[in-house]
Amino acid sequence: MSYVFLAVAILAEVVATSALKASESFSRLGPSMIVVVGYGIAFYFLTLVLRDLPLGVTYAVWSGLGIVLVTVFGAVVYREMPDLPAILGLAMIVGGVAVLHLFSSASPH
Repeated sequence: MSYVFLAVAILAEVVATSALKASESFSRLGPSMIVVVGYGIAFYFLTLVLRDLPLGVTYAVWSGLGIVLVTVFGAVVYREMPDLPAILGLAMIVGGVAVLHLFSSASPH
């Protein structure tokens, strides 16, 4: 269940982060509420994940996949297209998370 909780935490964080721009500095109620509720859900589920998975591995996966998904959201919704160096950097983040998760003794296999 830890990985299901981690997926929920990641998705909630991505939704909340993506709503930040639409909140226009918290001047729009709807998107602002999405930010607050989304981060609340994300952090709650993150605490459930930390019952079973190490903090470092959990945070690496949560932040790494969140960065990639927020970038994809920004490209699709806001037309903020990453350039080649940004894409390479994102690929290195995904690769780093994969190496950590697959090969590190800190990660439960």
